[in-house]
Amino acid sequence: MFGLYYAPGTCALATHLALEEAGARYEAVPVDFGSQAQRSSEYLAINAKGRVSRAGDGKRHTHRNSRLLLFVAQRLPKAELAPLSDPFALAQLQEFNSYLCSTVHVAHAHKGRGYRWANDETSFADMKSKVPQTMAACFSLIERDMIKGPWVMGETYTVCDPYLYTIATWLEGDGVDVSALPKVMAHRQRMLERPAVQKVLAEESLNS
Repeated sequence: MFGLYYAPGTCALATHLALEEAGARYEAVPVDFGSQAQRSSEYLAINAKGRVSRAGDGKRHTHRNSRLLLFVAQRLPKAELAPLSDPFALAQLQEFNSYLCSTVHVAHAHKGRGYRWANDETSFADMKSKVPQTMAACFSLIERDMIKGPWVMGETYTVCDPYLYTIATWLEGDGVDVSALPKVMAHRQRMLERPAVQKVLAEESLNS
């Protein structure tokens, strides 16, 4: 049994979707960011970083989607959510997910979490104003060079796909012109047609 701590509207959606796609037995526990539950002593005892997602299999746990998604794929290999027998293809998968984690998500976070990088509040507005440009640049690269189609890695759905979908849902809110990203938008629509995505989105909307 897997356990997942998530907050609706966050990057934890990617791991939530992967668990559902893999047919995992899991419990998804919502964390109420509105009441700052992630900063409570109870949650910090679970995840000292005070963030989501956090997941494990009852014996071990880890954080951050780039690790969690590979963990799900490796623990449930029959779901074939990663090319586990092909070292180079697996490295490419990790390259894509690491880019989303270390670059794209960070660019997005400059919109509302400038306090992580600066103390002077006048800097926050400057960082926020840059987000449409930096997110557009990130997704232009994804559109041009990274999506092989119809899924990120080509013909086979992998754990890259829920991660890309999750971050792509933030684009309009980040001020990005999505008309310049037809492949990304087509991918987002294909994701919305998957039963696992529909189920998870309905569940998370009930807890938002």
